[in-house]
Amino acid sequence: MSVVLADFPVLTPVTDEDWALAAKAVRVHAPEPWPQGLLCRSERVPYPCRLARWGHATLEAAGLTEEQAEAGGTR
Repeated sequence: MSVVLADFPVLTPVTDEDWALAAKAVRVHAPEPWPQGLLCRSERVPYPCRLARWGHATLEAAGLTEEQAEAGGTR
């Protein structure tokens, strides 16, 4: 069961396609405040969801700072 819940792998070097997908994942899977806490806007699970974690990790592996990754990974 732990394999199913494990984070998606971050492949290096980060390709342009990976960069684009990670930037979209960060924008779509953003935090949204709810009475029970921050939830993923797309999946309604506790934030950060698996795709948000993968997106941030991929953008950081590509050399972006945490602030740039939070902004959606724009170059």
